[in-house]
Amino acid sequence: MLKFKLGFLLLSFTFHQLVAQTEVRSTDVLVYGGTPAALTAAVQIKQAGKSVIVLSPDRHLGGLSSGGLGFTDTGDKTVIGGLAKKFYQDVFDHYQKASSWNWQSRASFGNRGQGTVAMDSSQKTMWIFEPHVAENIFEEWVKDNQLEVIREAYLDRSKQGIQLEHGQIKSIKTRDGKAYHASIFIDATYEGDLMALANVSYTIGRESNMQYDEKWNGVQTGVFQHRHHFALPISPYQIEGDPKSGLVFGVSDKPPGAYGSGDKKLQAYCFRMCLSNIDENQVDFQKPKDYNPQNYVLLQRLYKQGWDETFQKFDRIPNRKTDTNNHGPFSTDFIGMNYSYPEASYEERKTIVEAHKNYQMGLYYFMRNDPTVPVNVRNKMAEWGLAKDEFKDNGHWPYQLYIREARRMLGQYVTTEHNILGNRMVEDPIGMGSYTLDSHHVQRYVTQEGFVQNEGDIGVHVPRPYAIAYGSIVPREQECTNLLVPVCVSSSHIAFGSIRMEPVFMVLGQSAGWAACLAIDHDGIVQHVDYDLLSKHLVASGQILGIK
Repeated sequence: MLKFKLGFLLLSFTFHQLVAQTEVRSTDVLVYGGTPAALTAAVQIKQAGKSVIVLSPDRHLGGLSSGGLGFTDTGDKTVIGGLAKKFYQDVFDHYQKASSWNWQSRASFGNRGQGTVAMDSSQKTMWIFEPHVAENIFEEWVKDNQLEVIREAYLDRSKQGIQLEHGQIKSIKTRDGKAYHASIFIDATYEGDLMALANVSYTIGRESNMQYDEKWNGVQTGVFQHRHHFALPISPYQIEGDPKSGLVFGVSDKPPGAYGSGDKKLQAYCFRMCLSNIDENQVDFQKPKDYNPQNYVLLQRLYKQGWDETFQKFDRIPNRKTDTNNHGPFSTDFIGMNYSYPEASYEERKTIVEAHKNYQMGLYYFMRNDPTVPVNVRNKMAEWGLAKDEFKDNGHWPYQLYIREARRMLGQYVTTEHNILGNRMVEDPIGMGSYTLDSHHVQRYVTQEGFVQNEGDIGVHVPRPYAIAYGSIVPREQECTNLLVPVCVSSSHIAFGSIRMEPVFMVLGQSAGWAACLAIDHDGIVQHVDYDLLSKHLVASGQILGIK
């Protein structure tokens, strides 16, 4: 009898365990991602009266905005409205408090920003900020709007991770086996994993210039616009001038491709570093595992030629910290080492991220300690260290690698450089961009003359702000009818180079949130949203859809 009871209890426990494993959570809108776009989408959905769940693969919210990119790429800040503008107003409010200036005075900070003032008192916006300030603001948004955010929730990217019926996503699963049903889904990740799992068409890399009749797409050999190329003749060989000695680390042994041709290569990634020059608030650069000074021999040769722009992009943010970005022919961009990232497994991505970290940590260690580095550079590097009061649970290293570009949807409308440069208008604007056509280098190769060169860097002025079409965040109707994609938008490589700024992602996230709500109120198909109604809601919410 005792055995029977124990067997019955075990069977009952197993049954309830199976039920728990297959239990499906339901919500009106499911937002996948922890980026600023994910959060503006979720806030807008909640404020519009719909239920929303945010599944964030990240423990820390805010993507790049809280991950080191505090020297905001704004372009024309007057076209940043809605919740995006509110974010920068919240930053302004934070830095109005005397208690926010704990490592320097407000007066000593000045007011220099990225193409604009850091602090705009007329609009009560501030565009330059510390990483933890951004994260705290996003956390306040979550609390104030009572958002349900499930962290470290990774999408199951196998076929079992999604239920599709007649071009609609019915539910998705996370790697822990939990399932989520929604009427509308929003993929607000930098990678576009949900979009890909839903069998929506996308592309990776650069289109040829012929594909969309563009000028600035494809391979751009011989185009140098940012001082990020090798202006001086530098040998790519281990023994200078000797091809038989082999190539130094990071130089491709393949030709770059014909000018204007397409490829599947990606502009380089890096970490945007928050450094401090306050002794009490810094942690020394450590020698990374597998450190090899030979990985930085090209920089050593640049220094020998007299190159002296090491500290050009140590852009200052409050409290004597930096948003340090790539600058020059050899810097923090790990050129050519990210090509497999978009399609890689989570484990493979982790390895790629770790390789970027080790490369960049090794670069800082090299510049501070290697005897071949000029003394003045070593001495200045000795003033800097990782900011001790940032990224405290990650060894003071940023949480987010700068995924400048991964997958891009091939949606209902493809934005190209013709839109960005003002040569083609759209009929369904949901927000505006204004930043330059911008791409970082894509590859490092050997020229026909036998020298090293970089390729892919572009910086083309945009004459005026441009509208972004609703069709660029919407898949083709025959592929998926209840998904919106406000980050991996439907655009060419070079057009994405202008769109891909965090304020614009916030704008597009909010617009996606409104579109999701209106689709639910109609027939549940995002391609059928009444644009006139959508535009009215967007304008009423502070979005800017055009300029006079």
